Amino acid sequence: MAKLNYLFTSESVSEGHPDKVCDRISDAVVDAFLGADPHARVACETLCTTNLIVLAGEVRGPSAVTRAVIEDVARHAVRDIGYEQDGFHWRNAQVQIHLHAQSADIAVGVDAAGGKDEGAGDQGIMFGYACTETPEFMPAPIHYSHNILKSLAEARHSGAQPLLGPDAKSQVTLEYQNGKPVRAASVVVSTQHDVSLTTEQVREIVRPHVVDVLPEGWMCPEAAFYVNPTGRFVIGGPDGDAGLTGRKIIVDTYGGAAPHGGGAFSGKDPTKVDRSAAYAARYLAKNVVAAGLSERCVIQLSYAIGVSKPLSVYVDTQGTGKVCEDKLSDVLQQLMDLSPRGIRTHLGLNKPIYARTAAYGHFGRSPDGDGGFSWERTDLVDALKKAF
Repeated sequence: MAKLNYLFTSESVSEGHPDKVCDRISDAVVDAFLGADPHARVACETLCTTNLIVLAGEVRGPSAVTRAVIEDVARHAVRDIGYEQDGFHWRNAQVQIHLHAQSADIAVGVDAAGGKDEGAGDQGIMFGYACTETPEFMPAPIHYSHNILKSLAEARHSGAQPLLGPDAKSQVTLEYQNGKPVRAASVVVSTQHDVSLTTEQVREIVRPHVVDVLPEGWMCPEAAFYVNPTGRFVIGGPDGDAGLTGRKIIVDTYGGAAPHGGGAFSGKDPTKVDRSAAYAARYLAKNVVAAGLSERCVIQLSYAIGVSKPLSVYVDTQGTGKVCEDKLSDVLQQLMDLSPRGIRTHLGLNKPIYARTAAYGHFGRSPDGDGGFSWERTDLVDALKKAF
């Protein structure tokens, strides 16, 4: 029997967190290649530390995307985040680029040829999830963790809070009663700040961004409101801690409220099912819940390298379903081609839409007019209702 009364915690990190700086650079490189050629292949990893940015990986794309272009893309990403500090500055950081051609052995398995459809770029399992805890069909703890940091970042970028730095983390613990979130039990926010601010001043800067994000009456007790618990957070970002692409995969997805296949998203073009199939699984799960067929839905997809069709499509409504899960799995596969090519076509993924996903979660966002966050659409709702 599912536990009904409990505490559950999720965390988020800001765009200026060292790992998120790397995710942003890697995804900006993906966008640069897809902007030049929608069929480019990219697997870009980034490392950041004190005034050093290192890019490595495999690419196949137009010669127009030169090393100079890639370096400019990396610097622009860092500048957009807001790093102009002695230890990490968009203009002064050294940029090393170690991108090389994609392996021919991988390409032969992935590319369509001789009547064979395009195959998956790797083996793996991917999960999608949706629930009714928020209007965005996201788990509430990660939803509010993201939005606290987004609010602080907006205040920093607008100039309303110029003494805050780009690096920040949040953590929200919610109390659940009868399986529903009812209030915050504790909130933790750590944010980089100017040396002139005291801990108490930072606390009062942060407070309204928490109170305004949480539903009315949900604010945690004062003793459980932790802001910069170490007392000082002046040195931050890659100068304070090295960053790597793909180290915040739980932040990127559902905050631990749902299973995770283990693959990171950032730096990968949409032929990589680590990314595209995870988007497809979220898209299907969200449409199931939005159609009223369940209150929660987990979908797992699995693939083999070089094979076009998924090996399995598993649907679990966690005891909240109103329809047969086996039939639901069949219907979902009729409504969407889950081959790598089918996913990219259905969701329009061969576009430069990925840098915007690098912070504050890949899910629970609003679809953009240019095709960004297309996996958040609920355009299968009518077809799902009709099928049942």
